[in-house]
Amino acid sequence: MKPDFAFLDGHDLLVYSTEWCPDCTRLRRFFDASGVKYRELSIDEDDAAAEKLERETGKRGVPYILIDGKRWVRGYHKEATSRFVPAMLLAELESALAN
Repeated sequence: MKPDFAFLDGHDLLVYSTEWCPDCTRLRRFFDASGVKYRELSIDEDDAAAEKLERETGKRGVPYILIDGKRWVRGYHKEATSRFVPAMLLAELESALAN
């Protein structure tokens, strides 16, 4: 069954990513196939974005999703063999919006 991302309607999703990152490609493909609306910001092209990501998350890895300019959610799951688990992402996005 395909996850329902309707709860994201009306929210601004800004994906911090790079072109060369396979995890970023997986997230883009998943969002595109799921009809999730998002914007993208390449940390390779914007040094300030890379600095903000590290300052606010303590991480350098991408992709990370900034929701409504306030809440960060990682767009990868390094603990999973596939490095991306749609159900886990759904739960993390819902949790971020609930707080």
